[in-house]
Amino acid sequence: MTVQTDLKKALAAAQSALGSYETFAESTQDQAAKQMYQELASDMQRHVDVLNSRLTYLSNINPLNQQQQ
Repeated sequence: MTVQTDLKKALAAAQSALGSYETFAESTQDQAAKQMYQELASDMQRHVDVLNSRLTYLSNINPLNQQQQ
């Protein structure tokens, strides 16, 4: 398994968690829980952004990608 494959799996999991936290925040009437889920979603969005950035970087430096251009 390649690093890129692992990153894609991690990204998919992070995006799933982000969606869950956003859904939980919308579903609850408890303001403390809503705030907690919103904070978790915000943190997870940062994770998604970092993983996307790393995946893009790896895609751009991959020698196999350079040969195709």
